[in-house]
Amino acid sequence: MSKIVAIANQKGGVGKTTLAINMGACLAILEKRILLVDADPQGNCSSGLGMEVVSGQPSIYDCIINNIPASEAIRPTATPNLSILPSHIDLVGAELELVSRLRREYVLQTILAKVRDEYDYILIDCMPSLGLLTVNAMTAADSILIPIQCEIYALEGLQKLKNTISLVKDHLNPNLRIEGIVMTMYDSRLRLANMILEEVRTNITDPVFQTIIHRNSKISESPSMKAPVIMYDAASTGSMNFLQLAMEFLKKNNDEQKK
Repeated sequence: MSKIVAIANQKGGVGKTTLAINMGACLAILEKRILLVDADPQGNCSSGLGMEVVSGQPSIYDCIINNIPASEAIRPTATPNLSILPSHIDLVGAELELVSRLRREYVLQTILAKVRDEYDYILIDCMPSLGLLTVNAMTAADSILIPIQCEIYALEGLQKLKNTISLVKDHLNPNLRIEGIVMTMYDSRLRLANMILEEVRTNITDPVFQTIIHRNSKISESPSMKAPVIMYDAASTGSMNFLQLAMEFLKKNNDEQKK
């Protein structure tokens, strides 16, 4: 059975989608079967992989609201072993439509339960809020991966996110845990970035990944090429960072990559 990891932080611009796409792609390169679930109405995870959902094509919205099986909406990407359950702007209305649904917090869990055995890891790219869609992702997940940028206000909202995780754990998903914190957008030339990194590693009691994602132009350019950075420029610092993160993640989960 696969492991489901929700990538969440209610603060926008911290690199959730970048982390989902590129860590997913690197795990796929390491021969793990990966499913990305785009649970953000902005659909940046989908568009970043060249998956534009047009009228008539099923998306995660149809799975949530119209009970279409995930298998009918999942699409392969250009990266071997990497598939995606794409998003659509219609998803913005899903939270309102779910309000009156029985067991509304468990809808995504039910959807993914039918396909999870086909993958080694399922990564959910959450929207930048702590609404019903994010709660659905946390209820479906085994663990939460939290990206934090190495910038001012980096830790803003972290406690609120952890409170939400605790509530979900207490009432909806008792097995939920924090997979770890990933520091993103790091620039070693900036004293502030180094101060924040030191603060996180010294004062945060939750697990923090040793791998740091540096600021890198290739990471910024790759979405415009509709590809993960490792497929766009495999020799770049960004590619090496995400590959190292993927290997650290596998080691943490006692999962040896295939030779």
